[in-house]
Amino acid sequence: MSPAIVIYLVILVAAFYFLIVRPQRRNAMVRRQLLNAVEVGDEIVTTGGVYGTVVAIEDDTLDVEIAPDVVVKLARGAVGARITPESGPDDDDD
Repeated sequence: MSPAIVIYLVILVAAFYFLIVRPQRRNAMVRRQLLNAVEVGDEIVTTGGVYGTVVAIEDDTLDVEIAPDVVVKLARGAVGARITPESGPDDDDD
């Protein structure tokens, strides 16, 4: 093989790593942290778009209250995001 082909292949592999593999690993790490951080009392939205409050946690399942006295059991992986209370206006900027 000529050196130009080898250099081209090395650049191609490096580009593949930095453009595809590395971002996917970062996204997977963020997702794992989100799923491990869910606690009882957290407000969540599922990947299906259902909003609710976590009332109990078992190994791989969550009991989520989606309406008063309506509790559903979800897989932990169904959590799309944790809802954080929006901060009020900053009063220090008067």
